[in-house]
Amino acid sequence: MRQAVRRQDPKERIANFNEVSLGLSDQQAMLEARRCLQCKNPQCVKGCPVNIDIPGFIKLISEGKRFKALLKIKEKNNLPAVCGRVCPQEDQCEKFCILNKKDTPINIGALERYASDSEIIEDEQGQGHQEKLNGQAKIAVVGSGPAGLTCSADLAKMGYEVVLFESLHIAGGVLSYGIPEFRLPKKIVSQEVDYIRSLGVKINTGCLIGKTLEIKELFDQGFRAVFIASGAGLPQFLGIEGENLDRIYSANEFLTRLNLMKAYLFPAYDTPLNIGEKCVVIGGGNVAFDCARWAIRLKKKVTLIYRRTEKEMPARKEEIENAKEEGLIFSLLTQPVKFLGDERGYVKAMECIKMELGEPDSSGRRRPRPIKGSNFTLDLDTAIIAIGQRPNPLLSKATKDLKTNDNGTVKVDKELMTSIPGVFAGGDIITGSDTVIAAMGAGKKAALSIHHFLRDTS
Repeated sequence: MRQAVRRQDPKERIANFNEVSLGLSDQQAMLEARRCLQCKNPQCVKGCPVNIDIPGFIKLISEGKRFKALLKIKEKNNLPAVCGRVCPQEDQCEKFCILNKKDTPINIGALERYASDSEIIEDEQGQGHQEKLNGQAKIAVVGSGPAGLTCSADLAKMGYEVVLFESLHIAGGVLSYGIPEFRLPKKIVSQEVDYIRSLGVKINTGCLIGKTLEIKELFDQGFRAVFIASGAGLPQFLGIEGENLDRIYSANEFLTRLNLMKAYLFPAYDTPLNIGEKCVVIGGGNVAFDCARWAIRLKKKVTLIYRRTEKEMPARKEEIENAKEEGLIFSLLTQPVKFLGDERGYVKAMECIKMELGEPDSSGRRRPRPIKGSNFTLDLDTAIIAIGQRPNPLLSKATKDLKTNDNGTVKVDKELMTSIPGVFAGGDIITGSDTVIAAMGAGKKAALSIHHFLRDTS
């Protein structure tokens, strides 16, 4: 029987910011690992964007070799403690597990977290630096999110001198400023970043490429290649009347404020954020649920507005289940039409219309369509819009000859090289908002492409 991850009681966790998931116990991990059939042709590996030897690390756990399991994972994955917590394993590796045919799949994500939480941090200081490739070639990485960290680590292991540039004062990208403490503790992110540093990667914070330095200046300083991994930090809005009223936030602003100003350490840190008592969150992805669950912990009455049904929500099932347990109110098949404000310019209500599902659209989900005459008004005093993000245009506008698509994503070829020779890009900057593990997969691919490029041009 599949071992369920232990979790904080809902009544307790809505009163704190501690991690909700408590992971597997030693006994649970052993039982779960022994369920693995150790397939000769493991399909689960094909579902992993970074190709972890999943049966290999699970076998080591079943033998009680927890730290060796971590080492096995780190052969392919530089951020295992992160992935064990936030990756959508149910749509990737676990989806391909052979046990799906007769039983439930192996809880791969929980086992990855178990190995990573052994509290023994691998020290690979200097590993891969004995031989400097291509005349000690220097490579610049722009952005310290999952794509940038992964690419930096892989290049460092190959022997390159890597400098990672981060615009904010702490590294981690969306791992630090986007995902809440109760889902991904900051100490875990810090631990993973420290591991990347231990490989020899230099991290420069407070440096905004496109403003502080331009891409051309990086080459002038002796960098042989550049990897752009600046993510998708530009919020999308609904484009409806009243959207500029006070107390209407993008998910980006809401989560960044709370994370970087350490609201999860309240009352030690009193984060200034103007939020009323009745909050709505618009969207159905993981970011929307992150916002909603954080607002619940701020003692607010929170309603989630989504224009489709729960079945079509892109959020992880685990996040939906957690939110239900914590008291989130759902208003499904609902589309905002306009915001209404009071005499002070604050939002006070939202006009909505009920929806029904029609034929599937390009995403494969049934397209929502309005039901004529079904308009209604919902009272509120705070709205958070979480309907997706696009790449920030700052870097592309500041970089001559860097070609982009109509949606602002950077154009790349099959090797992830941009329109500028020696400049590569990957992660959300080329796909739009996607998963952490997808960005990591792009980082690994980019590292190999950069290696081949420098080898062929040296």
